[in-house]
Amino acid sequence: MRALVQTVSRARVTVDDEVIGKIEDGLLVLLGVTHDDTPAKAAELARKTHEVRILDDEKSAADLGAAILVVSQFTLYGDARKGRRPTWSAAAPAEVAEPLVMAYVEALRARGATVETGRFRAHMFVESVNVGPRTLLLEL
Repeated sequence: MRALVQTVSRARVTVDDEVIGKIEDGLLVLLGVTHDDTPAKAAELARKTHEVRILDDEKSAADLGAAILVVSQFTLYGDARKGRRPTWSAAAPAEVAEPLVMAYVEALRARGATVETGRFRAHMFVESVNVGPRTLLLEL
């Protein structure tokens, strides 16, 4: 699993002209799932995401109660080392990835995080205002 974590002053996801998730002052997480990921890995990555000290004054989302917007992004497992056309073979298929994305979201919520999400398999428009900017790749 990979989580690209960005600090944001605001972020939102729109599908079919409807805002389906939005946050202010928190973390935007683009989440990728690969073939050998498990619910245990999802829970561990959720813990790391919630506790990583990437916010102002070396605080975490857990410290500040900051909201988290999670957007599934299979392209985090794209590989373009052999030319101009990426391969997506390292990304888990949708039927494997979707329950693991939801396990990650539920693990964050179980920790007390306020979590908004995108919509799996939808054509999403993701808008964000990065702070810092600070971006971190967390991977298990």
